[in-house]
Amino acid sequence: MKIGFIVIGILVLVIVVFAIYRIITVRRQRNKLSAERFFRVKELYDKLESGQELTDKDVLPFAKNIMTREAAFRLLVDHNKIDLFPKEYNNLIAGAESNLANWLEFPTELDACPDEIEHIKRVTFDFDGQNNFVHYEVFKYRVNEPHWAAKDGWILGVVGPYFDDSNPYDFPHSTFSRISSTLDKVTPEEEAKWVHENLSMRR
Repeated sequence: MKIGFIVIGILVLVIVVFAIYRIITVRRQRNKLSAERFFRVKELYDKLESGQELTDKDVLPFAKNIMTREAAFRLLVDHNKIDLFPKEYNNLIAGAESNLANWLEFPTELDACPDEIEHIKRVTFDFDGQNNFVHYEVFKYRVNEPHWAAKDGWILGVVGPYFDDSNPYDFPHSTFSRISSTLDKVTPEEEAKWVHENLSMRR
């Protein structure tokens, strides 16, 4: 009996130690990622903070890059310079694409920016039966070797919910990608429905 309690105690201790280690590791990775993200837009940030003259050409490289697009938009909003943000990237799909790429970069998700990403379609649901619609932008993405997900090919990612009056860079609360949801196994409609029912409707 004593041996049984000792074994159970050791197992519980191992689980607790692993959980603490995982929390600390993820926190460190998130802090490192936050620093890396700031460094990517630091040049733009410094120019805005110092009051230097900027043109849309200065902003364009940050808007084109899916990893800096969202941050650049918010920096310009904060400094009342949103008129410098390129019009071709000031739309819902461009905002959703950047949001998904940044979400995927988290160490608890894909832990990488996709090497390729493409918008597939918008999927819409009447969420209360009263003709109140929510929209989800569905993307496909993939990564190259040696990333562990390269073998899976095109994977689906969903960003939303958005509403009829949503602005391009409104924060979507249900950005998600089940890494196992590959395009050859799940349709865009099925994946958007899963996100809608299991994330958005449970908030």
